[in-house]
Amino acid sequence: MATLFTTSFWANAAERAVKTFAQTLLAALGLDTADLLSLPWTHALALAGVATVLSVITSIATAGTGKPGPGITESVTPGGADGTG
Repeated sequence: MATLFTTSFWANAAERAVKTFAQTLLAALGLDTADLLSLPWTHALALAGVATVLSVITSIATAGTGKPGPGITESVTPGGADGTG
């Protein structure tokens, strides 16, 4: 659980949450544009917000499993992806 207290973990979790927010918002607005779903901006933002919260909860829930990091299959490498700093 020590993984939860690193800046690398939270930076990666925040990146994942921002991506989730953007993807969900674009999907909701895209469905509205294609007339597949009629959704006001406020509802699209609420949907994206809930997806973002769920992303952070998922990152926290999987913190103690697998390799260190916010996801089950990834690890946070100190100093950069290649380990060179």
